[in-house]
Amino acid sequence: MVRAGEDPISAGRAPGCTGPASFRERFLQGEPVETGVRTSILNSWRRCRTLGLSPDQADLPFREDFEPDGRIVRAAVPVLDRLQATFAGSAMNISVADASGTVLLRRFGEASLARVLPAFQIVPGFVFAEKVAGTNGIGLALAERQPIRVYGAEHFAERSQGSACRAVPVRDPLSGRIEGVLCFGYPRSAEDPALDTVIRKAAEAIERRLLGQSSSRERALLRAYLDSGAETAAGFRHRVGVRELAVEMSPRDRAILMEKAAELIACAQRACVDVPLPDGRRVTLVSRPMTSACGVEGFAIEAVVPGPSPCEPLALPHQVHKPLGLSAELAAATSLTFSGAVPDVGPGRLHVIGTEHGPVAVGVERVTVGDGTTHEHSDSPPPARGLMMVGEPHVGTYALAARRRLELLSEAGVRIGTTLDVRTTARELAESAVPQLADFVTIDLPEAVLRGEEPADPRSDLRRTVVHGIHDDCPFQPAGKQVEYGPTMPQSRCLTSGQAVLEPDLKAAAGWFVQDPDHSVQLLSHVHSLIAVPLVARGVVLGVAGFYRAQGLPPFGDDDRSLAQELAARAALSIDNARRYTRERATVLALQRSLLPHGVPDQDAVEVAHRYLPAESDVGGDWYDVIPLSGSRIGLFVGDVVGHGMLSAATMGRLRTAARSFAELDFPPDEVLTHLDKLVGRLDREDPGAVDAGIIGATCLYAIYDPTTQQCTMARAGHPPPALVRPDGTAWFPDLPAGPPLGLGGLPFEAAELDLPENSQLVLYTDGLIEDRHRDVDEVLDQLRATLAQANGTPDETCEAVLDTVAPAHPCDDIALLVARTHALDPQRIATWNLPADPALVSEVRASATRRLADWGLDGAAFAVELVLSELVTNAIRHGAGPIRVRLLHDRTLICEVSDTSNTAPHLRRAASTDEGGRGLFLVAQLTQSWGTRYTQQGKVIWAECGLEGA
Repeated sequence: MVRAGEDPISAGRAPGCTGPASFRERFLQGEPVETGVRTSILNSWRRCRTLGLSPDQADLPFREDFEPDGRIVRAAVPVLDRLQATFAGSAMNISVADASGTVLLRRFGEASLARVLPAFQIVPGFVFAEKVAGTNGIGLALAERQPIRVYGAEHFAERSQGSACRAVPVRDPLSGRIEGVLCFGYPRSAEDPALDTVIRKAAEAIERRLLGQSSSRERALLRAYLDSGAETAAGFRHRVGVRELAVEMSPRDRAILMEKAAELIACAQRACVDVPLPDGRRVTLVSRPMTSACGVEGFAIEAVVPGPSPCEPLALPHQVHKPLGLSAELAAATSLTFSGAVPDVGPGRLHVIGTEHGPVAVGVERVTVGDGTTHEHSDSPPPARGLMMVGEPHVGTYALAARRRLELLSEAGVRIGTTLDVRTTARELAESAVPQLADFVTIDLPEAVLRGEEPADPRSDLRRTVVHGIHDDCPFQPAGKQVEYGPTMPQSRCLTSGQAVLEPDLKAAAGWFVQDPDHSVQLLSHVHSLIAVPLVARGVVLGVAGFYRAQGLPPFGDDDRSLAQELAARAALSIDNARRYTRERATVLALQRSLLPHGVPDQDAVEVAHRYLPAESDVGGDWYDVIPLSGSRIGLFVGDVVGHGMLSAATMGRLRTAARSFAELDFPPDEVLTHLDKLVGRLDREDPGAVDAGIIGATCLYAIYDPTTQQCTMARAGHPPPALVRPDGTAWFPDLPAGPPLGLGGLPFEAAELDLPENSQLVLYTDGLIEDRHRDVDEVLDQLRATLAQANGTPDETCEAVLDTVAPAHPCDDIALLVARTHALDPQRIATWNLPADPALVSEVRASATRRLADWGLDGAAFAVELVLSELVTNAIRHGAGPIRVRLLHDRTLICEVSDTSNTAPHLRRAASTDEGGRGLFLVAQLTQSWGTRYTQQGKVIWAECGLEGA
């Protein structure tokens, strides 16, 4: 590290975390660190933090598909062997990585290091790119595109704190492209300034060997370029392999210049072109013809940056530490020339000239080419001009065409498959090919593929899915229409053979006019050449794509056919992925809908409407339910299982079934959520795959409305609060305790009671309605409140209004919506008696009940009600605790309720023939439709429902 305005100082860990190492600790803690850290290191730290890297991460990506015998490996092996001999017996770790940061070669000064170091330091294949490994020698050299040094605490990862390293990018001398990185790693205590020279000379030797791998014709043109003169009239010196034309030249800028240079060579003309770069700078490219001594004709493209660039020496901080113990060897190594390592190219030295921010030019001090001719140039040439590329025009033409094809495929790879929709993916294929490859594109897919199924016969039931071109007046059959191709048509032949069919001239194509001569003649007035390509993925033919070229343009060739087939193959894989997703989504959606309620139960407590809207991308686990409860009450559920897909839908079904069971046991809302919380926790523990799929919990809201008291009891588990609308239109969100999401365990739930006058609306929903990354939740809640205040219609109309005005246009999550308008049970249909625990009063209760049934016109039910009340009241007096309360409710059924203050509940059993009792509840069960017990804060309620059919 280097303090501003001071000499370099140690970057290692200091006792008590004071000194330079504290800068890294302050940075990791989020404190500002503007001085005291080299700019390249600080920028790298910032990039690492942006990428979300952790200093204590231990794993590095490993690639098994690296090329073990590529250009950089062949060029580096002899050089690394020489370095290994030079550093024999030391703790030096020498490595060569490719341009992606993947280590290809390893050498050690001490062989025993290979047995004690971790695998990522000894085995080729590990990736040290900055985006995955943090600040390190290899990754930073690639990011900064210059020689770098990382010492001690400058490393981002904790595992590298005890080491230091130097790394130098290795470039192709002809193209200037980075081919790899040479890196020296060693203990911090083994720092030696002489390593700067050693690693630089070793990198130059590898670069000369890369130059030796170029063709003899390329080297001949290079020699001609060097023979053309040491200095031009403008005073510029010739230089080979321009590495950086300006400080911090971005990869995009370099790509623009290389592309333009290839175009100039392909044009085969002397030219001077001003190339603007995206950042506003301008670079001039000069094209000069030349002929080698052996008759090779070509062009050299030189790049000129206006204004001189600084030529300061490379600023690397020096250290005073114990050297490697090889002072004599290192002194000798600084004069190594690695001569004889490059066939056809003699020894020479490429010097990096630049600043701390990056190299700006490469000067050729001495280059020997082919016949042994040696060219000497200045060691410090001005960096404002240098050779970009040499080549032959016809080779440049092919290279330019190949480059454009690769760019088209690369762009298509990014552009195609952005969604999991079959039609959208097909359109992306057409848009990628027009106008770079074709002027018009048609895509036909079977109806089965559009539904997500696998086609039985791709030649039948084809539908025109996409028509796209440079203009819209071409007479192709429109999208959506069924298309048929005769057996001799190019489309049919490509579907049969599975290979692309090229028809350079449609007028001469066999079978083109047979099926529809009039339409064919009309079409040929616009297009003249066709490539028909089958869309094949995983051995399944999914459809056919037609690429057409307009009149006045050259016909398609074999290269175009190969490109179209490659483009269609990539698109077919995306279409198949979309097809499979469509099928899976349809399956999950069918499962989801089958697990949701198919109707609303008959009851008079509330008027209910509901909606379920699946997400566009994937189906989740949202659900709702309406459950009739004892005493004319109604239970309303809405919930959301975390995650999406089949597992979420299945988990939702299990959770809804359990919730319904707990509710029918007449548990209060907070107890229901407690039981569900335990269930979700058990599901997570029993299914390890659930955590991997993201199913780690759920949210839920449960409300019970009692029409006899017009009270609503609610509890929620991490769910959005409900919305309530009073009869006068006032809408608000009650302050309901949130509670933890289901599955966390160990935390209580709390219920709240609210008074809901008749004709109030209770609106329950899932978070998909209000949460969207493009909208603020508070603003959406205000919008929901305003919509509900204006919705005075039925619950169905309220649902439609909410979905139309509040729901996002393209929901990223499922939406479940439940709207309930409350009703009240007429007080005239409720009869209540309070009595002490006196058996003598049972007859009076029976008589009062009989009179009330007569008033209600239910004389036919009097016999059953008398027996039921006698049994229930007698049990309450004998086994319960007073006072006792009796209630009759005249709703869709006749409900008898007897409550007391004890918590003991009766149980139905089969009495033996010798038993004197135990038959009362059996009679109650036979005379009523259903009966049960529910507990309250004051005790319990025994209830029984009698049908009114015979009353």
